[in-house]
Amino acid sequence: MTRPSLAIILVMVVAGLLINPAHAGQPTASATSQVTNFHNIVRLLAIGAQQQKRTAIRGTDGWMFFVPELRALTVGPFWGDRSSTVSRASNKRYADPLEPITDFHRQLKRAGIRLLVVPVPAKVSVYPERVAQNISFGPSDTPGKTSPPRLDVHHQAFHKLLVARGVEVVDLLPVFLKQRHDRRGPLYCKTDTHWSGRGVAVATATILNSVGKPKWLRDLPRRKSVSDTKPVTITGDLARTLDADKPVRETLPLTFVGQAKRGGRPVPTPVSRTSPVLVMGDSHTLVFHDPTLHAAGAGLPDHIAAGLGLAVDLVGVRGSGATATRISLLRRRDNLKGKKLVIWCFSIREYTESFSGWRVVPVIRR
Repeated sequence: MTRPSLAIILVMVVAGLLINPAHAGQPTASATSQVTNFHNIVRLLAIGAQQQKRTAIRGTDGWMFFVPELRALTVGPFWGDRSSTVSRASNKRYADPLEPITDFHRQLKRAGIRLLVVPVPAKVSVYPERVAQNISFGPSDTPGKTSPPRLDVHHQAFHKLLVARGVEVVDLLPVFLKQRHDRRGPLYCKTDTHWSGRGVAVATATILNSVGKPKWLRDLPRRKSVSDTKPVTITGDLARTLDADKPVRETLPLTFVGQAKRGGRPVPTPVSRTSPVLVMGDSHTLVFHDPTLHAAGAGLPDHIAAGLGLAVDLVGVRGSGATATRISLLRRRDNLKGKKLVIWCFSIREYTESFSGWRVVPVIRR
């Protein structure tokens, strides 16, 4: 028997542990055991895919998942002494994300700039029942109708360490779990690694709630924006990975925002280097904003700009947003002059799956 086949059989066996025990008249498993069992399933799915040199897998009902993200959810603690063991960083000196993030926060705080760290939850932590058959977390007869427990236990622990060091972390997962069956559509693309247009909107509302109404923002002139929601058909990166010749296409609603054009249609607000607000991070800051990533005018920076009523600055990268974005800021050589708020958004997989790792970067020099 091949190792991949064995891994698949093990997944099927472990998956049976998560079939709703209420069907057999048994008490519902505790949240802790549910998390452990689910992590075992996902870990084995990732191992099987890695052995077959695949970076994407098919779930149920047309859903697809990114293998590095599955791994990131299940590697366990990834900071301190454990970091060099679990990190994909090519140089293990840059394996631990804790100090680089904390150091960036300190640099900004000394310069009078507020940092919000916005980790994007793994798709599988919001829609776990879509990764394999027969997964359920509650008494409902229909898998997916009961909200799962928090499956990001290690990321929660890490974020608590950041908060203890003064870093503001915007925790999106509770809101995402609450709205995962939003009537306007799922929060993630089925066939792409990124969040959907609805996910962008929910994330933006959560971020803006954390921003609040500081005095510097109240004192600025604000622009009114308009929006237009319409269906857009995309070819997701996971779909292309799984079938390069005939990738399935996906249609989802996108909300385009911007200044009103003749006829009431929104025109995207251009990014502004002089804006007091900087949005930075991985491709979650670019999807639906950069026209090469499905659309323009419906991404995170567009929605943040519309919500704040002013243009934002943007440093987004396709690939790892762990270190590259801060190096880009260093190369500007402006010490982030005029900035009041930095919103740093990246996938949770960045913590362990970034090959370039996490370096301390002196963005602000005095």
